[in-house]
Amino acid sequence: MTAQPANLGSAIESVVRDAVADVGFDLENLEEVRIGQRWVIRVIVDSDAGVGLDDIAAVSRAVSLALDERDELMAGPYTLEVTSPGVDRPLTHPRHWRRNRLRLVRAALVAGGELIGRIGDCDDEGVTLLTSGSLRRVRYTELSRAVIEVEFRHPPANEVAALDGASRQDWEER
Repeated sequence: MTAQPANLGSAIESVVRDAVADVGFDLENLEEVRIGQRWVIRVIVDSDAGVGLDDIAAVSRAVSLALDERDELMAGPYTLEVTSPGVDRPLTHPRHWRRNRLRLVRAALVAGGELIGRIGDCDDEGVTLLTSGSLRRVRYTELSRAVIEVEFRHPPANEVAALDGASRQDWEER
């Protein structure tokens, strides 16, 4: 049985991250797991425009080619799994919040309690939420965990208008 070199993770991550970026996506997570004689390489990708099945196929081809070109990294057979994050993935980076604008979020506060609100504008410091009919600016440091609430309908027009009005007003004040 071939042992994994000590630096396999960082070497593979560099190769995979570059391949994913070359086809226009962000690497959200990378996991290398040994199962019997084979490595399983799990790659999770995302983008501001979302990720479709054709995108998954393109990323899979790019990553596979990049890993095959660096055959010495794997030193044997591997299985490549490429997917996108699930809807239950926590929002941990500003880009996650941007990608989910107008969606409903459930957020636990560091100080206790929780907010349920619709995501408005966000930047590197925080997000504007429409919660209980009011706009509230929340810094990411105030949140301990946030996940999207699954909805089966489009956001109500009045909520979208309130968030879009806030965006235009904020923009005009700058």
